[in-house]
Amino acid sequence: MNIRLAVEEDVDALIRMRWDFTLEHQPEVEGDYRLFSKECREFLTAAIQGDRWYIWVAEVDGSLVSHVYIQLIDKVPRPGRITYPFAFMTNVYTHPEYRSQGIGSRILQKLQEWAAEKKYEFIIVWPSDESRNFYGRNGYTLCNDPMELVL
Repeated sequence: MNIRLAVEEDVDALIRMRWDFTLEHQPEVEGDYRLFSKECREFLTAAIQGDRWYIWVAEVDGSLVSHVYIQLIDKVPRPGRITYPFAFMTNVYTHPEYRSQGIGSRILQKLQEWAAEKKYEFIIVWPSDESRNFYGRNGYTLCNDPMELVL
């Protein structure tokens, strides 16, 4: 298994995985794969080429089987200290046939080492109810729930 940052050659597989991820959790969602693919390709290409999104992938036998998306969020500078961004983690997915093999945990370990090296202040994730144990096993703790305004 190879854990690495995504490259442009991964875009087709990432699009398919995002589609599958959505339908697994929301089977009632209907959509046109072609239209979704176009929008997603634009997003992924910009993300991979940019410096605000980082997509970690696990590859087994030449196929992507898992991914984690990280978006950097800048903080407003504060006097008396160097300000580093924090990381928002989202779109954590492992193909069903590769689950419960430690792949997701290995990606998290790798990206946590990377984030510590980059001095990011923290990693935040809004877990689903079924993923809370997974994150807990990997060192994440519950914090106060954020507030939101739904528009």
